Amino acid sequence: QVQLVESGGGLVQAGGSLRLSCAASGSIFSRNAMGWYRQGPGKQRELVGSISSGGNTNIADSVKGRFTISRDNAANTVYLEMNSLKPEDTAVYYCRLTWPVLGSWGQGTQVTVSS
Repeated sequence: QVQLVESGGGLVQAGGSLRLSCAASGSIFSRNAMGWYRQGPGKQRELVGSISSGGNTNIADSVKGRFTISRDNAANTVYLEMNSLKPEDTAVYYCRLTWPVLGSWGQGTQVTVSS
């Protein structure tokens, strides 16, 4: 089973930037699409964006133009670059294998954006 470890979260002022990392164990990572999700306080978990095994990305409209997703298959890591952060981006951010293998959730990393 693939283990995922998210990191890079923290406290940042509005307008700032953070780069989240998701390190995966296991050999299937490079052949699997990955998703970044977030769950804000009192909100349902939502998809932020995804990246195919080949590097094609889809980004949610709510963060398009501010967030980008990339991956380094050699390092078994997927990244979420977040710029121009807003208080409403405050959430726990998770990564997950999405296709063809649907993986389990990692522990998440907290992002808090102060106004």
